[in-house]
Amino acid sequence: MNTIRLTEPTIEYANDIWQFRQELLDANDQSRFAGCSGLETCSSAKEWIAAVNMMKSEESCPKDKVPAHVYLAIRKTDHKIVGITDLRHHIDHPILSTWGGHIGYSVRPSERNKGYAKEMLRQNLQNCLALGIHKVLITCKVNNIASEKTILAAGGIFEKEVEANGHIMKRYWITL
Repeated sequence: MNTIRLTEPTIEYANDIWQFRQELLDANDQSRFAGCSGLETCSSAKEWIAAVNMMKSEESCPKDKVPAHVYLAIRKTDHKIVGITDLRHHIDHPILSTWGGHIGYSVRPSERNKGYAKEMLRQNLQNCLALGIHKVLITCKVNNIASEKTILAAGGIFEKEVEANGHIMKRYWITL
């Protein structure tokens, strides 16, 4: 795996954000946009960047959402987006506290199975500490073995399974 850095989305990455989006759409994977904060529904990268910027503070965050930061996982060698991850500042929300959790992440299909998800999660857990979050809920679908391995590698402790929108989700806690 090449090294990555997490950075907030900027217009500099607009073309690669849109290519990332298209690659996820083409993958035909139901959980493909986990952690992407509505990228699949935006009409442009510029619109998405503006939307995720609004999410960063309680004051500008839409009332039906919780504040969150979104990060692009940028490969250092070629500055390509290999993944997107988000960090919700809290999970005081019916969906997030049940099956959404603090962190979501997606890796570009062409970059999967290279260790990027583990590194994205590791770095985002450091962001949790910076926000004062010491107990992190992360979930995955029961059949998402890759995500489950990522969570376990980060120290995730299985709590229970829950049903959400016709899917069985596994809940894990990571204590920092």
